[in-house]
Amino acid sequence: MATSTSEGPLIPPRPTRVAAAETPRAALASPVVVAAVIIAGLYFGREILIPIAIALLLSFVLGPLVQFLRRLRLPRLLAVGLTVLVTMGILAALATLIGVQVADLASDVPRYQRTIERKLEGLRESPAGRLTEYVAGIGRAIHTAGNAEQAEKAEKTGPAAKAEPEPKPVVVETRQPPPGPLEMAEKVLAPVMQPLATTGIVVVVLLFVLMQREDLRDRMIRLAGSSDLHRTTVAMDDAARRLSRYFVAQLALNTSFGLVIGVGLYLIGVPNPVLWGIFAALMRFVPYIGAFLCALFPMALAAAVDPGWNMLIATALLFVVLEPLAGQLFEPMLYGHSTGLSPLAVLVSALFWTWLWGPIGLLLSTPLTVCLVVLGRHVDKLEFLDVLFGSSPALTPVENFYQRILAEDPEEAQEHADLILQECSLSAYYDSVVVKGLELAARDAARGVLTVEQRSAIRESVTELIEELADRPDGEPEAPLTERGEEDQGRPGTVPFAPKPATVPEIWARDGAVLCVAGRGFLDEAAAAILAQLLAKRGLGTRVVPFSDLARAHIDAFDPGAARMTCVVSLAIRGEPTHLRRLVRRLEQRMPRIPILVGLWQVDDVGGAAAAVPANQHVSTLRAATEAVMAAVREDAAPVSAGHRAELAKA
Repeated sequence: MATSTSEGPLIPPRPTRVAAAETPRAALASPVVVAAVIIAGLYFGREILIPIAIALLLSFVLGPLVQFLRRLRLPRLLAVGLTVLVTMGILAALATLIGVQVADLASDVPRYQRTIERKLEGLRESPAGRLTEYVAGIGRAIHTAGNAEQAEKAEKTGPAAKAEPEPKPVVVETRQPPPGPLEMAEKVLAPVMQPLATTGIVVVVLLFVLMQREDLRDRMIRLAGSSDLHRTTVAMDDAARRLSRYFVAQLALNTSFGLVIGVGLYLIGVPNPVLWGIFAALMRFVPYIGAFLCALFPMALAAAVDPGWNMLIATALLFVVLEPLAGQLFEPMLYGHSTGLSPLAVLVSALFWTWLWGPIGLLLSTPLTVCLVVLGRHVDKLEFLDVLFGSSPALTPVENFYQRILAEDPEEAQEHADLILQECSLSAYYDSVVVKGLELAARDAARGVLTVEQRSAIRESVTELIEELADRPDGEPEAPLTERGEEDQGRPGTVPFAPKPATVPEIWARDGAVLCVAGRGFLDEAAAAILAQLLAKRGLGTRVVPFSDLARAHIDAFDPGAARMTCVVSLAIRGEPTHLRRLVRRLEQRMPRIPILVGLWQVDDVGGAAAAVPANQHVSTLRAATEAVMAAVREDAAPVSAGHRAELAKA
């Protein structure tokens, strides 16, 4: 036992032990290092990687043509060779045509320069030009005044020392000997050597990719994961087919766009319409700025050719009309409303690939990023690419709903509900989104990760959302339930058949005809309120009863009123719902002739729930609960036979 004096303890207290700091793990550093190595490899290996990337993208475009020739019984080597030969011929013809058009345009530049000078002279004589000259005159006056002030200061300081005369430079002329044959060949071939080398690499890689298509697919399957060959094969085939369809459709659309632009510029009278048509087709591959660039140069040329402004206005109108038509009408018709990329991903990818590979990277940015996103959708290890760059929402509707109520933002939850309700009914939204979101909240509460304040905020947000949706109608099917087929009955967007409010018997329309009793969970009362709202939209009188009103101490004082049916609602997250079994027993004792329906939302095994909680009916969805209640209403409203009436009289 430690002893002490008035000055302090004789035995000093044991020093606090501080655990040694752990060595930082490389879990975070490793992906960063890998990403840095990949980016460095892409940058320093661009001379080789750019041709390979072009060849791979061309393989997606030419793959369908090779398959078509293969179906015509051509050998693979002949089909691939013929496809590549035709493609190279088309590209060579386009390159030659572009060269001829550029040379023709260069020869007419002096004439266009004189036209521009005359237009500028006319602008100077206009009121705007006079204003510009006036502002420029003010600037010159200020500059002259400043120079005069400096000269006056220089005179006051005295004459400057005369500088000694500089010696005259001696002209030296160096004459090179006439170049030899090798030097002439080097000078001629040097500008075209790199393009020829790039073209050669593209052709060779393209030939091998088209020849070894199946082998490359098998290797990708092995890399993606060969444990589930069926799933991986289907995913890879689907990805390749989608990419081929997308690239072919984009190539066809851009080619058609360039053709229409060329014809339109020819009719307007703009010189070299073929050149600008090809340029417009190429620039449409560039995201965002491509449409602006393909219109800028023809408009500048139109302004240089025409002494007036009519040609410029007509050219601008041509692009203003055709670009929205191509982007907003034909693109969605051919390959969907988007490329599968988010707008931010398109912008970031354009900047990234341009920084890595220059102008070629800008042209290839969208196709390359589309390939990465498709891989992310089908390869589990690359899923982060789809999350980062894909256009699909990062969260499911259920997760989105739960996140917004967890963030105490019922307004955003309401906006999210409005978007979903444009495509489905209110009942389907409650069943497929809200109830499942409440289940997530109940699971978090069961794990103890929600504080009391968070539980209260979630309850308030859900209650506010339910109240906001109270005035929204719940659509009805076009035909009664008995007249619809099985396929239509199972459609999630439809609503269970219910009689119109005017046809509901009066005893079922009274307040409290259907008691929606909440379980013990902190969100069970909200689930009961949802069911009560849906039943009220069908003309039934409902009443939400909290779990506390039916506790053992209060059950005797509970007034059932005009109750015709009782619906016990609980999310039933974990374990056997013992409290529900006791609650049902108390309800049976208090209201022995009132049927009881137990709704355990999101319970797959309804039979197991029936064994755990004995009741008249058991359901696991709002749809099933609504159908069960409406079936009881129809049965109660059906005409009673004479024999059954006699049995009731004896009873």
